[in-house]
Amino acid sequence: MEHYPAPPGAPLLVLAHGAGAGEKHPWMLRVARGLSAHGVSVATFEFPYMQARRKRPDHTPVLEAAYRAVWEEVTRAAPTGTKFFAGGKSMGGRMASHVAAADTLVPPAAGLVFFGYPLHPPDAPAKRRDAHLPRISAPMLFVHGTRDPFGSPDEMRDLTRTLPTSRLHLVEGGDHSLQRSKRAESVDGAVEIAADWIKGLSRMPLSSVPL
Repeated sequence: MEHYPAPPGAPLLVLAHGAGAGEKHPWMLRVARGLSAHGVSVATFEFPYMQARRKRPDHTPVLEAAYRAVWEEVTRAAPTGTKFFAGGKSMGGRMASHVAAADTLVPPAAGLVFFGYPLHPPDAPAKRRDAHLPRISAPMLFVHGTRDPFGSPDEMRDLTRTLPTSRLHLVEGGDHSLQRSKRAESVDGAVEIAADWIKGLSRMPLSSVPL
């Protein structure tokens, strides 16, 4: 597990990696360091298959259990009064949503952040991965590229319209990693959006939901 601290009193995000790259991937480092620089502490970790250097992700229950275990460790060690947020890149974000929907994050997340939520596999729009999302009562932020094959802008707009606590930020021209072509500057802008959302929400009572 890696920690990217922000100043005392900052909210803390447990950020899970995507299916194809671990916590040391340049994208993960860029996002974690960027959030920290913008006043959000970050904890990253690796799922068991990545620790074992296997390419195929673990089955969903194993991934969910790993996320819960890290959440318990991070929240137990954090200072009293810290606001905790869950999320991740692609598959990592989806696993965060699974454990939040099952109400097994203790303490509950103050909000969830999804960088490139994998709504469905590319070229398989009927295989949706959103049936559990309405069970999440916490605020949710979807940061999504307009060229992401895992969910089109229209699909993401339609999805978030059905989730009263959600907000969608589209990265124009961004791919599944929120990047425009081979340039990564758009990732920095997405990080700033996420940090501002987290910090704004962390100053509100847990029962309040941003528009």
